[in-house]
Amino acid sequence: MKKQVLIVGLGRFGTSVASALSDSGYDVLAVDAGERAVQQASAQLSHAVHADATDEAVLNELGVKDFDIGIVAIGSDIQSSVLVTVLLKKLGIPYVIARANNNLHAEILAKIGADRVVSPEYDMGNRIAHELTLGNVTAYMPVSSRYGIVSIEVKEDITGRYP
Repeated sequence: MKKQVLIVGLGRFGTSVASALSDSGYDVLAVDAGERAVQQASAQLSHAVHADATDEAVLNELGVKDFDIGIVAIGSDIQSSVLVTVLLKKLGIPYVIARANNNLHAEILAKIGADRVVSPEYDMGNRIAHELTLGNVTAYMPVSSRYGIVSIEVKEDITGRYP
């Protein structure tokens, strides 16, 4: 059975996550308060709905309690981000990922029950900085504040030198 994912917020981040999950075979329902965002996403997604996700009755109508994962991808409206996160947990979505705009927003989301908080701009900025400062690094993934996993480009002059 395919996992069902609800994504609230169809900005660049939400649309990107929704498209990638849909392409990977997930059953995705995308919701946004902006009609234009929903129309644009409809070209890529099979289920995109124009609705106010801060309204509990609307979320109940959409049947969100049956979803396995909820992703709150709301960018600039912190109040809506917090309200939707609380509602998704209240309605029983087992795993909620929420996007944060800053450290305080991230702390609030964690305290109200988000299972995972992501900060895309901060996370990507750190990745690029590590890739540039470490040299020959093609990808970096943090594991903790002090450790990470790197993918390194092996230069031709050292290929085969070490057993």
